[in-house]
Amino acid sequence: METKKLVQTAMFTALVLLATVVFKIQTPVIGYIHLGDAFVLLAGIILGPLSGGLAAGLGSALADFVGGYLIWCPGTFIIKFLTAFTAAKLFHGLSRFYNKSGCHLSQSVASGIAGESLMVLGYFLYNILVVMFGNGSFSADGFSESVIVSTVEIPFNIIQGAAGIAIGTVLLPIFNKIAKRINGQVMV
Repeated sequence: METKKLVQTAMFTALVLLATVVFKIQTPVIGYIHLGDAFVLLAGIILGPLSGGLAAGLGSALADFVGGYLIWCPGTFIIKFLTAFTAAKLFHGLSRFYNKSGCHLSQSVASGIAGESLMVLGYFLYNILVVMFGNGSFSADGFSESVIVSTVEIPFNIIQGAAGIAIGTVLLPIFNKIAKRINGQVMV
């Protein structure tokens, strides 16, 4: 990895961490809503699927670690990596549809929806595991209870994802200009 890309990956890791830790609201059941998803999406789109996914996953997992949500760290790393990876792949794939590498609102929103949908599903599934392990109940009744508890978190994850898409879409042109100055080219 070249030095500029490494520094940009570290910068986005820090931005994801800060936006997740500083701007968070506790949810009624287990988790919290935060603004880090805007930077998760931006990391993927600006840095590309692998570097962006790494920054998103690592920054989000570090936020869980710092916040005392240790059991969430492995799941968060994978889920946020895949969120950024998916958003980046779709965003850059849609560039071919538009026949150029410009930034289109529909391109940003569509890639954000794809990435954040994966986030909502990923946390739903991981939440089921966390609740089952937390209760020590691996029976059919324990699974049913875990599904019910995990379902309660879905609307909060949707709100977080929607906020991430909106904020990320607004910030994308700004970050694109910054990337252009740093790299001498438009990143997206």
